[in-house]
Amino acid sequence: MVMFKVSRVTTSPIDGQKPGTSGLRKKVKVFKQQNYLHNFVQSSFNALSPEKIRGMTLVVSGDGRYFSKDAIQIIIKMAAANGVRCVWVGQNGLLSTPAVSAVIRERVGKDGKKASGAFILTASHNPGGPNEDFGIKYNMENGGPAPEAITDKIYENTKSIKEYIIAEDLPDVDISAIGITNFTGPEGQFDVEVFDSASDYVKLMKSTCHVSSEDAGKAYFRMRSIFDFQSIQKLLSSPKFSFCYDALHGVGGAYAKSIFVEELGAKESSLLNCVPKEDFGGGHPDPNLTYAKELVARMGLGKSDTKDEPPEFGAASDGDADRNMILGKRFFVTPSDSVAIIAANAVEAIPYFSSGLKGVARSMPTSAALDVVAKHLNLKFFEVPTGWKFFGNLMDAGLCSICGEESFGTGSDHIREKDGIWAVLSWLSILAYKNKENLGGEKLVTVEEIVREHWATYGRHYYTRYDYEAGAAKELMAYLVKLQSSLTEVNKIVKGIRPDVSNVAKADEFEYKDPVDSSISKHQGIRYMFEDGSRLVFRLSGTGSEGATIRVYIEQYEKDSSKTGRDSQEALAPLVEVALKLSKMQEFTGRSAPTVIT
Repeated sequence: MVMFKVSRVTTSPIDGQKPGTSGLRKKVKVFKQQNYLHNFVQSSFNALSPEKIRGMTLVVSGDGRYFSKDAIQIIIKMAAANGVRCVWVGQNGLLSTPAVSAVIRERVGKDGKKASGAFILTASHNPGGPNEDFGIKYNMENGGPAPEAITDKIYENTKSIKEYIIAEDLPDVDISAIGITNFTGPEGQFDVEVFDSASDYVKLMKSTCHVSSEDAGKAYFRMRSIFDFQSIQKLLSSPKFSFCYDALHGVGGAYAKSIFVEELGAKESSLLNCVPKEDFGGGHPDPNLTYAKELVARMGLGKSDTKDEPPEFGAASDGDADRNMILGKRFFVTPSDSVAIIAANAVEAIPYFSSGLKGVARSMPTSAALDVVAKHLNLKFFEVPTGWKFFGNLMDAGLCSICGEESFGTGSDHIREKDGIWAVLSWLSILAYKNKENLGGEKLVTVEEIVREHWATYGRHYYTRYDYEAGAAKELMAYLVKLQSSLTEVNKIVKGIRPDVSNVAKADEFEYKDPVDSSISKHQGIRYMFEDGSRLVFRLSGTGSEGATIRVYIEQYEKDSSKTGRDSQEALAPLVEVALKLSKMQEFTGRSAPTVIT
């Protein structure tokens, strides 16, 4: 057994290590600076109590992007020196963000213990490579992202750090080979276990699990499958059904063959870009209509016609497989509609929810499509700031079953992260349920028909997002806050721009008081809510590695079923014009058009 020593290395604070809603993200060249990663990791350990660290099992893995393998070795050495008992690493350093959450919550080690935290190495949907992005975030014992109380401590620690602790003489561990490597140090034995990246997550998706329920005011547990794999298998085996999944060379590829091919019987040719790569094949691993070009073209939504008939169903996930995009044949499902439709059909179509939903939640910028479903089904509903940790609090308290955000994130309380493959399996479950009596018929119920039926029942929330990079972001937001002081003035401006747009009924800067821990999150975005149920939202986003992005969310609600089939751009045009002129967008940003339209 290899012996190691613990060294205390003098360091000094490095500016700019404040974690965002999804951890710390910077360019690789920044993370490679002397002590940059070391400072952040030590500051994270210091934010936890010594009692929690000493003897703990820690997960360290990520989406496999460039610099991940180097970072894993550094964190292993620092974990050993800080008193961690065991580090679990997915083979080749690969674990999707939802799989990390599942591993923390479900996996039991050879010593009978569970993990109580994780460092996830990902910059999510951002590009990877030597000149691109890297990221790191800490997840807690519930499997969810660290709450603000912890991330604030981490940041404060980065501003005052004087030393980090490391076992510099600990040999690098071969993370390509499954097995356990044993070491011993000043505090005793230290192990590193490399395990199969996919097995625990696949087991969770297909197996039965404990689900809490209530009867006559008493809580109890019952066993229930998350998904009915047999039902999905029957759908995928139908000659009338075709399927396509694109991992965008992200970590989702590590799960795709196991789940879709080996478990569900899909053809291997239905998988696109499912070999994880450090640079995501030179692409941008963001599952949207702009970057998932190959899938978009195959589904008949490209600029040129495809020679082959598009599949009935298509889906993509991002770099760390927590986001998703859902497509039908020549049809795009907005993320806001997707979570609403999953919630509306969950009890009937997904076994995990067969006894009912505890509640539903969405991020504030996400369209109000879920609100309408919640009201119709008499469900508890929550509107939270952007950041999955807010959903996690609700789930831990038993208040929320399904949640989602407009930035292609959807999930449930089976784990404490958004889950791209879970969303794909949810849609396949809905399609299987809708077609259970129809697999031998002439025509299957399609994705488009399911969405249009939903609109006919609940109304349609026409929705788009405009992103503007750089510019005078803070000045623009300050202007919008000041403008809200007089709704009379706001409505005068609105009517001067477009007389056919409804009046603004309410305007505010979104502030959230968590119903579980009473914590307050301020300055979460500026909202203009119209009398007809439409909304404009302006928000600064910091999920990139450099600078801020101004995001404008434009939502037009239409409850007249005869008008829910309009072209989205046509329906939104009046409100788009109001949003850009009311905010003086070009004046503040210097841009005549958005950087990205979603």
